[in-house]
Parts: sequence; structure tokens; C-alpha cells
Amino acid sequence: MKRPPAAPPAPDPAHRPPEGRLEAAIGRAVRAFRLRHDLTVAALAARAGLSVGMLSKIENGRTSPSLATIQRLADALGVPVSAFLRSYDEQRDAVYVPAGQGLAIERRGTRAGHQYQLLGHGIGKRVAVEPYLITLTEKSEVFPVFQHAGQEFIHMLAGEVVYRHGVKAWLLRPGDSLLFDADAPHGPEELRRLPIRFLSILVSEREER
Repeated sequence: MKRPPAAPPAPDPAHRPPEGRLEAAIGRAVRAFRLRHDLTVAALAARAGLSVGMLSKIENGRTSPSLATIQRLADALGVPVSAFLRSYDEQRDAVYVPAGQGLAIERRGTRAGHQYQLLGHGIGKRVAVEPYLITLTEKSEVFPVFQHAGQEFIHMLAGEVVYRHGVKAWLLRPGDSLLFDADAPHGPEELRRLPIRFLSILVSEREER
């Protein structure tokens, strides 16, 4: 007797189309509440009047439960229906960059020996966010005349630098931070202790296309 072919593995929720992500979000929420109540799949299925197989499909995001089914699960777990949708509403994009694998970027200061590593970028948002790891060495030049739209946040990691913004200047050491409007001239004015490394996060309104 031939065995029936094995069912294909469930697709990764991260690669599902948008309509599949809702089912995955509901499934994760149902499982989380079930475990919080210390219930087995069989126990929750019995409370909600569902088969174990159906509940298993729901928790794994492999089926789209009806509103009536979602309501029965909510009643069985003592939570509002909206609790199952909250995680879907709160989903956000993320960019992961392993250590040392930031993308080398050519920017205005590159010609002055400033090394830029892009650590991520905003995805499909109205606000552009660009985090950089900037390294200054003995080959780097002072360049306190950067100007661009938006705001910039820098956080010192290593070394010491006198950093100018407009008419003011600060001696920045590891652990120091500076947040400023980036349309004023700014940048490193004096390289006190090398190598210098700091995070620079640029935030600006994305231009409409």
C-alpha cells in the first residue's frame, strides 16, 4: 500500500503574501495565549469546540479562521478578539546587518578619508532613516562643513574628536552623544585621539517621487 505523499512544509510567514501574514499573526497570538493559560492544544480545542487538527492549523497560520471561530477562541481564552489582531497591527519592518558587514558608502566626506558603513535604511516609510558607522583615521581630514536636510544623531564609540555644529563645538569622548539640526554646517573640526569611531543616524523627510 502506497503512502500518501508528504504534505509540503508550511511557508515561512516572513515570505508569505500580505494576506498570509494575518493568518500567521493570529496563529502566533492564539498559541501565545494558550501557553500563557498553560493549556494543551487538545484542552483549548475542547473549550472552543474545535477539532485538534483545526486548532493546530490555526496556530501554524495554515488556515484562515472565520470570525465565528476567532470569537470562540477569544471566549475560550478570556481575551477580546482584538487581542489576536494586535500583533499584526504592530508588525514593523526590520533590517539586520551582521557585525562588520555594513555596506561601504560614498558620501561627501569620503574624499576627506571618512569611512562610512551603512548599517540599515528605512523601508517604504515617509521618513528616511540612515544609520552609519563612521571611522576616522590618521588619513582622515577635518571637515566641519557638512550640510543636509533633517536631523542627525551621533554617538561616540572610540577616540576623541572636537565636533562643530554652527558656532558651537564639543569635545566628544566615548559614550557622548549629540543631536542637532543638520542644515547647519557641522562635522569633525579637530581629531584629538585616533582612531575615531561613532554612530551617525540621519533622519529626514523622504522626498515625494
